[in-house]
Amino acid sequence: MNNTSLRTADRLTHLKIIVVALVATAAVVGIGIAAAPPGLDMSAQLEARAPVLKAGNPVIWSGAETQTVR
Repeated sequence: MNNTSLRTADRLTHLKIIVVALVATAAVVGIGIAAAPPGLDMSAQLEARAPVLKAGNPVIWSGAETQTVR
């Protein structure tokens, strides 16, 4: 068994490399998710602070052109 290079390594060595890589990847992803700040839910705060807009009476605007905007 010559496991000094990837070309001459046997199947068990390759399997060990893949398992170690997957475990390391899972650890990095897990640490990254745990270290991320929680997302801010601004929807409730924006609703509470937003001004109330009520529809008024329709307004007819006309200019030099004959088009009417309603």
